[in-house]
Amino acid sequence: MRRFMEKRVLLGNSISRWRRSLSSTAQTATASVHDSDEFIARLPPFDYTPPPYNGPSGDEILGKRKEFLSPSISCLFRKPVNIVDGKMQYLFDENGRRYLDAFAGIAVVNCGHCHPGVVEPVINQIKRLQHPTVLYLNNAIADFAEALASKLPGDLKVVFFTNSGTEANELAMMMARLYTGCQDIISVRNGYHGNAAGTMGATGQSNWKFNVVQAGVHHALNPDPYRGMFGSDGAKYARDVHEIIQYGTTGHIAGFLFEAIQGVGGIVDLAPGYVPAVYDIVKKAGGLVIADEVQSGFARTGDFWGFEAHGVVPDIVTMAKGIGNGFPLGAVVTTAEIAGVLTRRSYFNTYGGNAVATTAGHAVLRVIEKEKLQENAAEVGSYLKQKLIQLKDKHQIIGDVRGRGLMLGVELVTDRELKTPAAAETMHVMDQMKELGVLIGKGGFFGNVFRITPPLCFTKDDADYLVEAMDHSMSKM
Repeated sequence: MRRFMEKRVLLGNSISRWRRSLSSTAQTATASVHDSDEFIARLPPFDYTPPPYNGPSGDEILGKRKEFLSPSISCLFRKPVNIVDGKMQYLFDENGRRYLDAFAGIAVVNCGHCHPGVVEPVINQIKRLQHPTVLYLNNAIADFAEALASKLPGDLKVVFFTNSGTEANELAMMMARLYTGCQDIISVRNGYHGNAAGTMGATGQSNWKFNVVQAGVHHALNPDPYRGMFGSDGAKYARDVHEIIQYGTTGHIAGFLFEAIQGVGGIVDLAPGYVPAVYDIVKKAGGLVIADEVQSGFARTGDFWGFEAHGVVPDIVTMAKGIGNGFPLGAVVTTAEIAGVLTRRSYFNTYGGNAVATTAGHAVLRVIEKEKLQENAAEVGSYLKQKLIQLKDKHQIIGDVRGRGLMLGVELVTDRELKTPAAAETMHVMDQMKELGVLIGKGGFFGNVFRITPPLCFTKDDADYLVEAMDHSMSKM
């Protein structure tokens, strides 16, 4: 009898556990349906279906990356997405799922993925001649140099082609030192200028610095209107540059290197009045002003160049990323007088001015003008920024919304008063947005800033969907 009762109790407990499990499963299923129903927004219609993908799976590719690529290379999301196709502002994964691309290959694909106005000229060029070297005459490099120079003000007419933004900034710093006869360069804290020895020295974040010699660069206070000690008072930040020259150099410098909007640093728009004030200070010290337009150039900010909003004309302009819509291409543009310093020795870049790359660059200029992408960046960017500011009023986790055109940043904090960085929450929201079909980037020293830099063909409908996906993801935290 006792054994019978014990079995009965055990059976009763098992049935209770089964009922609780069933109830829990039902609740989970109900919650899943509820969550799915709650987010009713849909990606804007798009008339393109990618061809079937028959390549290796994402897991296979990840395995090869781990075995054969540098361990320093990471993926943007916790569960990496295998991108196999792209068209304009959209990307497609191995299963044919469409994503809204709000990162554009790190502010690179300004015209849109696989834009026919870029692809077709490149195909025609590569069929005929791929790499003649600039030691021979070829019209591709000359025509693009002329078109590019026409986009710059004043005497900025001489072009040097490179393969990347890092190379462009390295060359610009060397030219400034040769021209002035001085060695000291001043750059801004929190800025990013590349990962070679010289540009790593100019970069103002420990995250991107290895323990190698990085001499001759001084870092000025970051004129950050959100986190900076002087708020939006650009003149006060500029005094720090003056004091660095007075107390940290001979009183004469080679140059000042800056980003009009700090990209990697978290889409930080420099405080009003800062750049013009620093321009005067640097000129009095005999230095050159170098504008790093690697991320902010080629119509991304609503102006063609980011420096235009600051009312100055630099002595040297560096560029890459958006210049080729994805082709490895960079450039340095300066005056004939400054360019002359490179004739003192031999300067050469094997791939700089490659026929295919410069054909792509020339095509980019034509597409930007023909499709009025600069105007679109200004209009849609302003619309999107206002929507994000409205979202800030709803979600306390948003500490700041900033940027210009389609170069926007959203900084997340756990405490608005203390501005405590919300790095883990940023990654969580990014992953959730990816599940809803939106790809964005992140940056900032603490990794707590959304970098929104989509292709410049982005529409207001795209902007609406991005904001709704961000809103939903934050509401579910």
